[in-house]
Amino acid sequence: MASVERGSEEEAAPDEEDGDEERGWIIKPGRSEARKDPPADTVSRRLWRGLEEDSERNTGATISSGVMSDGPSVSPSSLMDTCGPSISSLSSSHSPTHHHANSSSSSSSSSSVLSLTPPLPPSVELPAVLTDTRLTLDVYQGGAAALPLIWRSIPEQLRGLQYVRLGSEDEPGLDGALEVLHHLTGLRSLAIRGHCFYDSRGDPLPGLLTTLPTSVSSLSHLVHLDLSFNQLSCLPSCLLSLPALSSLLLGHNHLSALPPDIGQLSSLTYLSLLGNKLVSLPPGVAHLKALQTLDVSHNLLQQLPDEIGSLEELVKLELSHNELKQLPESMGSLLSLRELVIYSNDLRLIPHCLNKLPLLKIDVRDNPLGQPPTPPPLPPTPDQAERKIPELHLGFKQHSFCVSSAGCHVFLPGGAELLFPPGCLVTTTRLEWVEKRPEKKWVWLEEHDILLSRPLELRPHGITFLKPVEVCVPYPRTKRREVVVQRFDGQSWSTLPTVLRRGSEGHSSHPGGRPARLACCAVSQFSWFMAVSRPVKDSCSVTPAGALLVSSSDPGIKLHFPPDSTVQTRAITLQVLQVPVSEVQALCGDPQASVSPLLCLSQTPSIHFLQPIKVQVPLPSGVTGHTVDMSCLHLLHGDPSAQTWTDITSQVSLYVTHLYAIFYITHFSWYWLWYTTHRCVSGVVRKVYQKLKQFKVQFLVLQRKTDPLQVMLQCLPSNKVDSRVQSLSAQYDGPQPSDLCDLLEGEQFFAGFERGLDISTESPDCVGGRLRFEFYSSMNNLKEVYICPAQGQKGPVRGQVSFYRGEIPNNLPEEVARKRKGDDSQWLATLPLRLPALNSENNFIMEELQYPPLNLGDPESGYLTEANLLSISLQIGQDWRTIGINLGLSYQELDRIQYKYRDNLGTLVLDMLFHWARGQRNAGPGAVSRLVSAMIESGRRDLADEIEDIVSIGRRKYSESLRRVGLEAEGSSLGETQQ
Repeated sequence: MASVERGSEEEAAPDEEDGDEERGWIIKPGRSEARKDPPADTVSRRLWRGLEEDSERNTGATISSGVMSDGPSVSPSSLMDTCGPSISSLSSSHSPTHHHANSSSSSSSSSSVLSLTPPLPPSVELPAVLTDTRLTLDVYQGGAAALPLIWRSIPEQLRGLQYVRLGSEDEPGLDGALEVLHHLTGLRSLAIRGHCFYDSRGDPLPGLLTTLPTSVSSLSHLVHLDLSFNQLSCLPSCLLSLPALSSLLLGHNHLSALPPDIGQLSSLTYLSLLGNKLVSLPPGVAHLKALQTLDVSHNLLQQLPDEIGSLEELVKLELSHNELKQLPESMGSLLSLRELVIYSNDLRLIPHCLNKLPLLKIDVRDNPLGQPPTPPPLPPTPDQAERKIPELHLGFKQHSFCVSSAGCHVFLPGGAELLFPPGCLVTTTRLEWVEKRPEKKWVWLEEHDILLSRPLELRPHGITFLKPVEVCVPYPRTKRREVVVQRFDGQSWSTLPTVLRRGSEGHSSHPGGRPARLACCAVSQFSWFMAVSRPVKDSCSVTPAGALLVSSSDPGIKLHFPPDSTVQTRAITLQVLQVPVSEVQALCGDPQASVSPLLCLSQTPSIHFLQPIKVQVPLPSGVTGHTVDMSCLHLLHGDPSAQTWTDITSQVSLYVTHLYAIFYITHFSWYWLWYTTHRCVSGVVRKVYQKLKQFKVQFLVLQRKTDPLQVMLQCLPSNKVDSRVQSLSAQYDGPQPSDLCDLLEGEQFFAGFERGLDISTESPDCVGGRLRFEFYSSMNNLKEVYICPAQGQKGPVRGQVSFYRGEIPNNLPEEVARKRKGDDSQWLATLPLRLPALNSENNFIMEELQYPPLNLGDPESGYLTEANLLSISLQIGQDWRTIGINLGLSYQELDRIQYKYRDNLGTLVLDMLFHWARGQRNAGPGAVSRLVSAMIESGRRDLADEIEDIVSIGRRKYSESLRRVGLEAEGSSLGETQQ
């Protein structure tokens, strides 16, 4: 898909569980903004439980590879909470607060005078982010910069804040917010996180926080602190002075060590350090006597200190994805421990001391338990060194090779590799390879797939190898999508288990470049192979016991399968497509429109579920549970086979929390949440979806400078055109690239040579004198052909090349070719193409850049010689375009000049000035005056003065010449007239 590919690799988002309705955050289905306010005496207890919910509420479910099934086990680090323990308890001991609706009204007077734009969008007013006790600025990119603005306007109201959330992707805004924090002395919860937003390529924006100011130590009431997804390399010392801090989240930073005095955080009950670079824990952790949950997964820990046995209150210890080789015997003293997660380590023995803890549940997956220690590798013997697999490097014309029983590592042109292990063949066998041109008739792509390589055919097809052969296909860099190898068996394409790696050193597809990216698979038979990118697929098996599926690309997206939702095991697949909101707004014409990620759900077998499946998705960007207008929120159901979209908002149970929407379904298809003011939503969504699937492309028509008959035709995505033209400029020349056109992945189009031009080729892809192409966004889409004048054409030919979708009509009207559009709806673009005339020796008469002698104006009204014009052109520089516009040249003329001489500014300026001057030959007197006026209008008064000085000198010389021939009186009168 052209624009629909965005994702994230964050920790799992909070799970909006069934207690939402009690918390007062649910918006019931309906088309009104009105909500029933909860009793005032319960608001402080309920207000923030929905915002800072802990996904650890999912404990008690079994998880494997991002899939959680109901059962007595644990959640992996990929599902760890982003907010730590539920902070609803923070409010229970605090004085009651008012409902946000009341606080909105109390802030309305401030919002009427306080402008938050920038950094916030123009539509955002103060009540949308600020209530009596809460400030939420992490739902708008760069929102942290608004905190100093609000503080300067209403400092007293901010002193009462208890909960603040900031994004850390904008460094200047973050620095300003950090300077204000110490004034918020009543603060109880603070989140400063990265990965809240995405760039244009779909990558999460990193948090830029590297430390905290020492003044943060004055926040004596702070209980909850979240600094995840930032750039912390050490623990800020000011944190050790926060006596009430009970929950600290430091996941996905760059911490390599903890301070020895970490034990000063004596109130800490929850500590998350996952995704850092810790190699050890200090003995000081023994002083964290209140600690109940410790998460140090996804680090580099090789051992644990014996002092860890002093954590008497510890309930859960998360140690997965480390390098632990043994556990200390002191862990037998952890009498409160109920959950120990130690999978993906190097443990070969579980200590007997853990048998003293009968209530303990342990996850020991992916450990070499019971296996003997791995001995160090022995140095290779001479015989082994001699048995090294031979290498074979093939050229472009070497399409066959031989492999013996000794095996072979074959390097194909372009970066592909084939690894034949020893013993895969009994006798020496001749094998063949060939790269196929992708053609839509047999390269079949699923919806949203993108072809990354030409199909590679390996022959003979019927051969069977005794050991698997590794086939590695090169592919270009791709963002936020997974890359897989697909195989064609003669009837259909299937996806193979794929491993991604770099190619061998010294074998690059470009001389001196890095090794190619390779998508590798192991096969026992030869066939056709190609690399394809697609949205990441998450899958699970759902049994009658139920399950939980969490998206690996957006952990805020979850599917809850309740028990008894099926009587047979089903295979479930989830794909998430991130959609750029800016493109949606431009396509639908609604500047306030926003969308959630698009969900593509499928199952086998495809039958309705017996119980409704709970689906959680993030709210559209910029929309929160406080600001949402339910009349603008629409849930769309897509039918991928019919390519239709239906608004089903009124047919489902749709709930809204602070950050998420929750709905229930009984069958799987595509689902898309929209926030828009449009009334006929289904039609708008259908058109927008079709546009998002298309790529913005441009066509190139270039002639080789040394041989104008050789023409290169190419179609590329618009973001690749400039670099491509630059790389070809030394060998090729031609018109500017075409205007933007829309093409689908795999769409067929044709190029036709018209107006006196013909094509000299008999290739199969040439139909009726027109070349057939298939567009693939990651391929070159390039063909070079030889052209010739059409029969009967003599002299230079001013022809053209037109591009059309699909088949070209046989009876193409002449007016269509002349007007380029006409009635032919399949027309895409037309570019001019010229063939120079032949001389007597049958060689082309090449045009060269020549400027014949040219004098501008006349002696009476002002006169500039060619030398004067050359001198002026050398001083124009980068102002040439502005001057050209003020001289009256059209934008098309200036674009043509810029493209033709894009690599030589001096020649470009000269051509612009002389092009205008040649047009003044028949324009009558006053040309120099027009040039002076254009210089003044362009801000170049210096050149205007120089021109006037040249003209003044010319007039004086002209008068002197008249005097010398006896026409002094006439010359004087002429001079007075000029003055």
